[in-house]
Amino acid sequence: PAWLSAAGGFAAVHCVSASAGMASSPCGNSNFDSGLEIKTRSVEQTLIPLVSQITTLINHKDKPKKSERTLAAIHRVGQAVSVAVGRFVAVGEAIATENQELKDEMGQACFEARRAGDAIAQLTDVGSAVPSQSDGRVTVFSDRTGMVKAARLLLSSVTKVLVLADRIVIKQIITSRNKVLVTLDHLERVSTFQEFVQIFSQFGNEMVEFAHLTGDRQNDLKDEKKKARMAAARAVLEKCTMMLLTASKTCLRHPDCESARINKDAVFHRMRCALEQVIEIVTEARSCGENKILTASIYNGIKDFKSSVECLRENLYSLAPQSVAGQLEALVERTEDFTDSAYTSHEQRQAILGLCQLARQDTQQLVHAWVEAQSVHAKEPTEDMEVSILKTCQNVNDLRRELHKVAVGRASDLLKVHGEQLPLRALKAAGAEGNLEAVAEYSRTLTEQKEQLVETCRLLCHVSGTEPLEITCIHAEETFHVIGPQIISAAQTLALHPSSKIAKENLEVFCEAWESQLCDMALLLREINDVFEGRRGKFASWIHVCKNKDKVSEQTSMAKLGLELRLLSSDVDTEVEKWEEQEHDIVRQSQSLASMAYNMYLFTRGEGLLKTTLDLFHQAEARRSIGLICMLEIYLAVDS
Repeated sequence: PAWLSAAGGFAAVHCVSASAGMASSPCGNSNFDSGLEIKTRSVEQTLIPLVSQITTLINHKDKPKKSERTLAAIHRVGQAVSVAVGRFVAVGEAIATENQELKDEMGQACFEARRAGDAIAQLTDVGSAVPSQSDGRVTVFSDRTGMVKAARLLLSSVTKVLVLADRIVIKQIITSRNKVLVTLDHLERVSTFQEFVQIFSQFGNEMVEFAHLTGDRQNDLKDEKKKARMAAARAVLEKCTMMLLTASKTCLRHPDCESARINKDAVFHRMRCALEQVIEIVTEARSCGENKILTASIYNGIKDFKSSVECLRENLYSLAPQSVAGQLEALVERTEDFTDSAYTSHEQRQAILGLCQLARQDTQQLVHAWVEAQSVHAKEPTEDMEVSILKTCQNVNDLRRELHKVAVGRASDLLKVHGEQLPLRALKAAGAEGNLEAVAEYSRTLTEQKEQLVETCRLLCHVSGTEPLEITCIHAEETFHVIGPQIISAAQTLALHPSSKIAKENLEVFCEAWESQLCDMALLLREINDVFEGRRGKFASWIHVCKNKDKVSEQTSMAKLGLELRLLSSDVDTEVEKWEEQEHDIVRQSQSLASMAYNMYLFTRGEGLLKTTLDLFHQAEARRSIGLICMLEIYLAVDS
């Protein structure tokens, strides 16, 4: 954004003082508080050099007598601040002109920033320096109060300009979301494939723009919880875009099929929910959906309980004894998600219950020793209290370790079992055969697997160790919960229309989404283990988060290319189904070319059936297509 480029002048100020040999103070040591919460890294990074240099100027007031070199350096810094503020304010005023809803607030903030910048330039002007009566040396900053006041005003007003400009970014995201929603409504109501292709192309462009804006925003957010929620919502939108394409096509091809309609409606509903979640994050709106995210986990319960217990070493009277016992009971109640589970073994259940009972006993002993210490007005914990504190903390640590072992062990076992994808294969085979009874049978098997995975994600949430990972666990739970029934409805549609290539493609897309979520769950499990074992203390997202803006552009461009290729392939398949002469050579070649192009795209993403470059050539040779082989050679040349 233009305002961010203009703010780069503040970094230049930092260079001026550095070249002049003036030491900068860390901005964290300054006491300048704008009164505005800074929520993005870009705003924070813009302010750092300005805060640092103003702090430097203030600190130099403590030594009023200065050499000519230092005096010249202070003068240059003051003038540089004034010039940088001038450029910055000019951009702010241009933004105010273009955005009438911000005109008054932005205009006032720019006026204050310019006034403060001019004041700092005047206070650091060599021409206004006063010679000392004792030795004739020049002093500056005779008005320290004026300098501090100007510095506070400058930081406050510049911060306000940045925060107001950030509203423009939020407005862009909202506007982009609104465009997507309008097109989504049109897509939902189309009645012909030709109309669908036209509108879906527009939808793809709008989704790419939305992905750009939200990707940049996600990387810019300071709050790790919001960043994780944004990543989850964007992952839903990315995966649902392909589902929307095939589900809509299936509905258009089989308009009287109820299972196809159910399948399509579920995709549209999930996309709208994800779009709404993005807006809730950027506008900080609260919704009923966030209540689930804020549900307390066992990990947080243990952390809070230990904190309360260990704080007794500092103050015996800060808490009521019964409040700590109440904390433990609330913690024990949450373990019922483990002990009440039908998938928890008898040995694991007994181990958890035993550790809960030990924690109760030690907490009761702690409360008893605590009450005795208070009765004699002790100022520090007694020896009995100290022993009880150590035992209580050790027991809840053991409880956490046992719960972690149960959750991670179950997740690992499920991933091994589900890695074979037997129910999915059986559903696809039964659907292709038109066997509705077999589809119903394997649907029950998949539903049971879904329930196991949903419950396991809930247990992982309890032991995840960080709030961002908790949010990721909730996202995985919701994904399995939603995609399971969608796979079943897609399989039912195929069973009703076993010769439909579109219905077969649709089922394949939903099965791929299920498999992808299992892969994401494996990465999530590794991250939870890393946090538990202390190998990693920060959230490393398992979703494909863009590392920089260039990568964002590359990924969204590739996503757009993938949608266009899939749409082209779908268009060809639809037209082929209209031909009576299926052996027509031109038809076969065009269908093969479209299919191969999309397979190549999947290969570049590490997805699809083709795993190695050799696989690509084998498929091309099998189809005996010179054109395909030429495409492969071009791909390899570009890739290398």
